[in-house]
Amino acid sequence: MDGTKVMGLRNVSSICSLSEMDDHDLSRLLDKPRLNIERQRSFDERSLSELPMILTRGSYDNYEGMHSPCGRSGIDTPASWDRNSFDPHPIVAEAWEALRRTLVYFRGQPVGTIAAYDHASEEVLNYDQVFVRDFVPSALAFLMNGEPEIVKNFLLKTLQLQGWEKKVDRFKLGEGAMPASFKVLHDPVRKLDTIIADFGESAIGRVAPVDSGFWWIILLRAYTKSTGDLSLAERPECQKGMRLILTLCLAEGFDTFPTLLCADGCSMIDRRMDVYGYPIEIQALFYMALRCALSMLKQDAEGKDCIERIEKRLHALSYHMRSYFWLDFQQLNDIYRYKTEEYSHTAVNKFNVIPDSIPDWIFDFMPTRGGYFIGNVSPARMDFRWFCLGNCIAILSSLATPEQSVAIMDLIEARWDELVGEMPLKIAYPAIEKHEWRIVTGCDPKNTRWSYHNGGSWPVLLWLLTAACIKTGRPQIARQAIDLAETRLLKDGWPEYYDGKLGRFIGKQARKYQTWSIAGYLVAKMMLEDPSHLGMIALEEDKQRKPMIKRSSSWNC
Repeated sequence: MDGTKVMGLRNVSSICSLSEMDDHDLSRLLDKPRLNIERQRSFDERSLSELPMILTRGSYDNYEGMHSPCGRSGIDTPASWDRNSFDPHPIVAEAWEALRRTLVYFRGQPVGTIAAYDHASEEVLNYDQVFVRDFVPSALAFLMNGEPEIVKNFLLKTLQLQGWEKKVDRFKLGEGAMPASFKVLHDPVRKLDTIIADFGESAIGRVAPVDSGFWWIILLRAYTKSTGDLSLAERPECQKGMRLILTLCLAEGFDTFPTLLCADGCSMIDRRMDVYGYPIEIQALFYMALRCALSMLKQDAEGKDCIERIEKRLHALSYHMRSYFWLDFQQLNDIYRYKTEEYSHTAVNKFNVIPDSIPDWIFDFMPTRGGYFIGNVSPARMDFRWFCLGNCIAILSSLATPEQSVAIMDLIEARWDELVGEMPLKIAYPAIEKHEWRIVTGCDPKNTRWSYHNGGSWPVLLWLLTAACIKTGRPQIARQAIDLAETRLLKDGWPEYYDGKLGRFIGKQARKYQTWSIAGYLVAKMMLEDPSHLGMIALEEDKQRKPMIKRSSSWNC
């Protein structure tokens, strides 16, 4: 057996892109051999005239016509190690072996990966199911490794589940709702495989997953960009699936904001954590899904109306998020000085936020250089907490402007101990504790301070941080975070999450051999060694929606 197979990596030659897609392939700008990355400039900001200096001999000769039928987003990962004389970390082989153990088969075909493969745990609960959001890093790992079939099977199988009738008690869910998870049941006697799906009726709190549909669209686009296979996205059932998902989100109602109103527990943070309203994670995923769908929907009779509605929503959503969710030193100072009870269109404090409601911790946390999208904005309420996933997706989708993206990276560097600590990365910061914890979580024993979703550290977020770092031209941040994770992940058995203010302790209820902890590490590692992989998961700035927003002082430091 050769060395490449041992590491779980297939030696596949490829060049890949999608010239038909509306957004330019980021892999053109991200050829990997020894880039001289400038700290202050992201790849989005570099002009095409600089490409000859960036692209070296041995990279893409014709980046306009790149295509790969074998499912890679760029140059072979094994080859990239050879060219850079880079020896992969010893745990890479172990990670691939662990990831492959989680594969789920339906009638002989792989259709996903289970959430965790923890033999030591007595209670399986729902960790033996295939979760839509959990499978995303696994899917990206397989795509980057030239194994797209499992991703295609997953996309089609979940699309079939979307067509099922969905009821919680006596209430019927919207037609476009995607499942949170599904489970394959094997009957060895009858030699029959069946699938059961959960649309929220079995979830804690009985909340439907708002993010599943968005992740499905994002993954469909990643598959298309990686393989160059347009036929899957162009299938009538995939076109209909995208339209159904977006119809749920674009329906007109009583909303005065372009953001999506959501219940607690409808995303990765699937327990009561005071994220009801307009959480940043959902808004960023919504924006990214809209842009991905826009690039894949056909301009036919059914698709044209949907495309027009997407365009209008994107314009309003980008303005709203960049204007009202963004926080930096100058904006914090402005909010601190807000007047209240303002009336009419000239109001500055449009949401009537009471300055006394600003938490004390934010004044010390906010550096003079840096910024981020806060957790939630609604009438008389601003959730100032940092949420990692939402901010990373904002960078990858270009919801964040290039200046805002750089500011988010500046914040992570300035507040490394708080947001990264000894094990990347904090899902949210800071933790809710004491009386506030009792009120907000309902005394949730799993979400105690600095644990699980309440300030816990989640290794899966490594892949999102790495992608955001590469897109902003700051790979050294990702490398430092990966180095930290490598010291413990394998030794600790790939935990689901870590506890403590610095993330020093394995989570008190964390599952071992958590699949997305394994896959998140592999994706981060492969992207760092071959940045062209970023093209399947990132979108370039849409120049048509570039806002005229006043720059804050943190952008000009």
